[in-house]
Amino acid sequence: MRNVLLLTQRMPFPPIKGEKIRQFRILQHLSQQCRVHLGCLIDDPDDRQYIGELQRLCPDSFVGLMDSPAAKLAYFRGLLQGEPLSFAYFWRRDLAQWVDKVLREVRPEIAVICSSNMVPYVLDHPHRPKRLIIDYTDVDSDKFREYAATMQGPKRWLYQREARLVLERDRAAARIADFGTFVTEPETALFQGLAPESAAKMRAIGNGVDAGYFTPEQHYTPLYDAAIPHFVFTGTMDYWPNIDAVNWFADAIFPHICARIKNAQFMIVGANPSADVMRLGNRPGITVTGRVADVRPYIAHGAASVAPIRIARGIQNKVLEAMAMARPIVTASPAFEGITAIPGKDLIVADDPQDFADKACKIALGEIDGRALGQAARQCVLAHYSWAAQMSKFDALLGS
Repeated sequence: MRNVLLLTQRMPFPPIKGEKIRQFRILQHLSQQCRVHLGCLIDDPDDRQYIGELQRLCPDSFVGLMDSPAAKLAYFRGLLQGEPLSFAYFWRRDLAQWVDKVLREVRPEIAVICSSNMVPYVLDHPHRPKRLIIDYTDVDSDKFREYAATMQGPKRWLYQREARLVLERDRAAARIADFGTFVTEPETALFQGLAPESAAKMRAIGNGVDAGYFTPEQHYTPLYDAAIPHFVFTGTMDYWPNIDAVNWFADAIFPHICARIKNAQFMIVGANPSADVMRLGNRPGITVTGRVADVRPYIAHGAASVAPIRIARGIQNKVLEAMAMARPIVTASPAFEGITAIPGKDLIVADDPQDFADKACKIALGEIDGRALGQAARQCVLAHYSWAAQMSKFDALLGS
């Protein structure tokens, strides 16, 4: 059985949000055919309770505990040393020492690195594995470029700097890697254009959704009066694209909905809400839940799920999860990109605030058949988004 070094920037358990879901599935798939040596980090104190479960899943694993003040001081080191701040943030000496020990003593044949900011742990090591696969997932440099366009003053400069430096590091890593992977064909094509010298080594390996977990066939106890139309957004609420999305919905879309449906409610469901998001909870008709044990009851009993994402990378799990639960969803175009679905049949796509509100209201009032939309959405997920089918695409990259 081959040895594989797997590095992830966050502990891939529990698999309850974006990057952690994908990285958990990679771990799960690799473990079926290889002996996996997992190195990862925790920057959310709530995750510490799951370390034991992770180590039962992957006995040879190292979890670095990031101290928040010390991790933030790493930003200053990054500024002084000309590093990308995201790379400096995820660098820990104890994880580097563990990686060094694994590379010297185990000599794994393959390294699978999830997120380019983990590449420095192996890139210049004298015993770097012969085969190197980088799961970039998204083109982070372009994400930072988009962030910069929405900022002013020093933040704008910092994000412009991050976009430039991350792209430099990503191109350098791609030249050395055997393969790079991205979550959608558009992301793959974008990076191929930015790094043409490595274009031939780039591959698209999509995300899936657990349709047995996100299913309409289970009973979910209502958490609110389903007779009152609730529009539901799910996501990690300290993540800038999600913060921007719920603020745009609250400011530009929800007032149009309330003008037509007086008792409409907007539910913002997800962990770690920022101060900006918490303030939205003070507005009439808007609830910010914070971390919840299970998002499915909120999705199941909402009039519709909404994904007003204006800054998006890759595939939005929140969209796939609502579709898997056979719920109607209204999404902006950036959140739809990369998803194999037919607008108007499997989901609704709207970018103008008035149009977005109009479509959401029509679903809530029965003028658009939300049940038929949801059933078509689930069939779409079952046809295209099996995790097993997506993860099997890694096999060809691992070599014999």
